[in-house]
Amino acid sequence: MSKNDETSALPDWVNDHIKRYKEDPDTGHNWDSTSVGGPGVLPVLLLTTMGRKTGKERTLPLIYGRTDAAYVIIASKGGAPRHPAWFLNLRSQPVCEIQVAHDHFNVRARVAKGTERQGLWEKLANIYPPYDDYQGATSRQIPVVVLEVI
Repeated sequence: MSKNDETSALPDWVNDHIKRYKEDPDTGHNWDSTSVGGPGVLPVLLLTTMGRKTGKERTLPLIYGRTDAAYVIIASKGGAPRHPAWFLNLRSQPVCEIQVAHDHFNVRARVAKGTERQGLWEKLANIYPPYDDYQGATSRQIPVVVLEVI
C-alpha cells in the first residue's frame, strides 16, 4: 500500500495491520488486542468508506461481531467525546465495502436502536470488554453499527 492521505494520518501499527490484512487475510483477520488492554486474539474486518469531505476511500481495521444476517461494529473511538471519522463517513454515505478474511462484501450501514442496540452492544462487549470502559469515558452514546450485505 502506498503512503497517501489515508495512511499517513494513521498510526504505524494500524497501517501495518491494514497492509498485512490485504497481503495475508488469514493473519490480518486475527488481531492480538493485548497491547491495548483486550482479551487476546479478536476477529477484525476492514471497513472501507468514502471520505465525506475528500471523496477518497478510507480503510480501517475494526473488531466485529456477527448476527445471522449482518456484521456489527462499534463506533467507540476509545471513548473520545466525538464520533470517529469513519462513522461520520457512513452517516453521509451508508453504502460501503468490508473485507472479512478473504471475502469482500458491499454493505449498507445503519445504526442499531433500542433493544437491538442493547443486545448487540452486550455481544460486542463480550468480544472486547474495553467497550464498556469507553462508554463510561464519554457522554455520547457510542453507536452500534449494523453492516447488512447488499
